[in-house]
Amino acid sequence: MSDSSPTNRFVQIDDAARETNPWTNNEWLCRPDLVEAEKLLLVRANMDPMHCHPFHFHPHREEIIYVIYGRAEQWVGHERRILKAGEMAHIPPGVVHATYNPHKEPLVFLAILSPAILPEEKAADPDPVDVSADPQWSGLRTGLPACTTMDGCVS
Repeated sequence: MSDSSPTNRFVQIDDAARETNPWTNNEWLCRPDLVEAEKLLLVRANMDPMHCHPFHFHPHREEIIYVIYGRAEQWVGHERRILKAGEMAHIPPGVVHATYNPHKEPLVFLAILSPAILPEEKAADPDPVDVSADPQWSGLRTGLPACTTMDGCVS
């Protein structure tokens, strides 16, 4: 196992920080406790078929979603695209977005966020902020296959 001190320059897959949240099984490859990173976060997210990360936003971070495997029904604001391997979406800070996998195959994507370390006055702000129940966002997928989070919420 490699050194996982903050001055580490490499993170091999066995050293990734693993976590499960309500949306995905994550393999963190770049964050301040793994490498000396202040500006970048990188997570490989594994989303099961018929699962999702419903509408939300990151108040102070911009994000790129880059699809590695499968297809993502990706929303940025009110725009929807089906992204396949090799395609990406850019999400500016504060912009509502969502990732759905209404397909039969798993979805694997990289989420790259910046900055990794927020200024002290912003660090306590909730992130992400769930807006999936707000009327502006809850009806956008009407007529599309329902997806769930890993904790059973249907969206």
